[in-house]
Amino acid sequence: MPEGIEEVEVWIPPLLTQLDVEGILGAMSSVRLVQTVTAGVEQYRPYLPKGAVLCNARGVHDAGTAEWAVGAMIAVLREFPGFVDAQRAGEWTYHHTGVLADSTVLIVGYGSIGAALDRRLEPFEVEVVRVARSAREGVHGMDELPALLPEADVVVLLVPATAATAGMVDAAFLARMKDGAVLVNAARGGVVDTDALVAELKTGRLRAALDVTAPEPLPEGHPLWSAPGVLITPHVAGSTPASGRRTLRLIRAQIGRFVAGEPLINVITDSY
Repeated sequence: MPEGIEEVEVWIPPLLTQLDVEGILGAMSSVRLVQTVTAGVEQYRPYLPKGAVLCNARGVHDAGTAEWAVGAMIAVLREFPGFVDAQRAGEWTYHHTGVLADSTVLIVGYGSIGAALDRRLEPFEVEVVRVARSAREGVHGMDELPALLPEADVVVLLVPATAATAGMVDAAFLARMKDGAVLVNAARGGVVDTDALVAELKTGRLRAALDVTAPEPLPEGHPLWSAPGVLITPHVAGSTPASGRRTLRLIRAQIGRFVAGEPLINVITDSY
């Protein structure tokens, strides 16, 4: 830890570095603001010192993550990974594929990223069904999710990592999904029961596109790597120049507010 860490009032953790969050926050006896550069704050909440405010980066990764989700569902439905393999083998494997048009896309976790995804799906001629923690106009509550799953062709996970969402996509959840449906996870790996997902993928009944996994990073030899019908990217949905630019704008504005004693934005008051 750097000299003078006990005098730090504002901490902005880096995006990817593995940190001893408990030790760092324990040493920051003067910290008043922890401003993350991620939407997720699950690794900081348990160790936040009394009197300190925790703020997330809501909004900065919306564009990148929503764009990834659209690209991922199209890639799986149109079988792009299989065609890439065929290209490398020099094989012309003509056949019909699935399509996004006329499908039902279920967004589970309708926050700012979910809304950004919704806007990007407008030109694709799909029906969008929205689910959030609390029901509101045009958005179903989580209690309605079991009845909605069997009708969805694509299920997109955008929920935060909380005690309520840990392992929520279990064997029962997957069993309710319709045959041939695609699970798209741009949330956190722990939201999905990996063993249950692998079991479904092996049957060929479901397909998946995953930007996050449990464990993460996914170790060499893990059965998820070789499971059929799955597209895996290494947690890159929000890792874009657009996210970088928007993160800098957010931090600059937040520091200005902090110095001026103005109300902060993106304050975490509950689980999120």
